[in-house]
Amino acid sequence: MRDDDASWDEDVRLAVYRAFARHGRAPTAPELADAAGGSLAVAKQALHRLAAAHHLVLDECEHVVLAHPFAAKSLGFSVMGSHTLWWGGCAWDSFAIPHLVDAEPEVLVATRCPGCAQPHALVVNRAVPPEGAQVAHFLVPAARMWDDVLHTCANQRLFCCESCVDAWLAETGQPKGSVLDLVTLWRLARGWYAGRLERGYRRREPHDAVAYFAEAGLTGPFWAATAGV
Repeated sequence: MRDDDASWDEDVRLAVYRAFARHGRAPTAPELADAAGGSLAVAKQALHRLAAAHHLVLDECEHVVLAHPFAAKSLGFSVMGSHTLWWGGCAWDSFAIPHLVDAEPEVLVATRCPGCAQPHALVVNRAVPPEGAQVAHFLVPAARMWDDVLHTCANQRLFCCESCVDAWLAETGQPKGSVLDLVTLWRLARGWYAGRLERGYRRREPHDAVAYFAEAGLTGPFWAATAGV
């Protein structure tokens, strides 16, 4: 066993992400222990460091609830591949899964419009954006997304159209954020998590994130990432 417990962090990170990618769920306690040289205590220490570095999100019971783009519970999206069913963390994450998981290049993303409860099902693949009049609304600006990431993800949703967004905002009393058509959402999602299932993955620095957003057609104050996203 290695002397420095922190040196197990990457093994634990990979165990988390690969369990979600392959099975649609978080790793079990034995799987986590195996990733940390047989010690669940070491694995839990690693999980807390990974959460502090925004690689994942833990609940009050130290269970992984989010490992973007995967979620351990429903946050409004199901993502069905040929062999695996996932909870998508949000609209962004749900569109990202087929780009990240090599074995599932096409998925069916299902959700409901928060404005009118209309169900939506979209086929999302790596080749071309899905067609449709639906839009995504992101409530929380990029610089604040990790202030309360569960709140952020719960408010990155798909709506029938922009009028449904406006009606929902009027009903909930929240300010308007950023509205994306399906093409822009697909462009945002397709490369954001590239490499996340591989050893040595590094999160983007804020200036790199802003450049990535601009390539997807997203600019302006809302997408100015002054903090890590």
